[in-house]
Amino acid sequence: MQKKVSVFRHEHFNAAHRLYNPAWTNERNDQVFGKCNNPSFHGHNYELVVKITGVPDKDTGYVMDLKILSDLIKNEILERFDHKNLNLDTVEFKHLNPTAENIAIVIHDLLRPHIETEKDLQIRLYETPRNFVEYPA
Repeated sequence: MQKKVSVFRHEHFNAAHRLYNPAWTNERNDQVFGKCNNPSFHGHNYELVVKITGVPDKDTGYVMDLKILSDLIKNEILERFDHKNLNLDTVEFKHLNPTAENIAIVIHDLLRPHIETEKDLQIRLYETPRNFVEYPA
């Protein structure tokens, strides 16, 4: 049996967003999303942890070269979302509410095509030091 190992890459990005459902009234949005529904937006210092799980390569000993993973995250995620207004500046959230849950799913879906299929990919996204999500769960 081959033994699996997980490797992790921790990154950071800043972004603004507004949680809002355009099908609802302003009152309903305020009731559900509270301060996160601020029409002037609000921001977070997101902490991103990308986890890759697989069997280490017999020649290199790597599950994945962490420099390659670092470059991938920089090119696919940080350049796309860092210091952006997620609602206004990104195509991914033009019609998708940028909750932490949805951001984690989008990040996963952007990275997945670049990770070998036999390797598992998990995203952990901290919106605050106390609030975070994982995808897949």
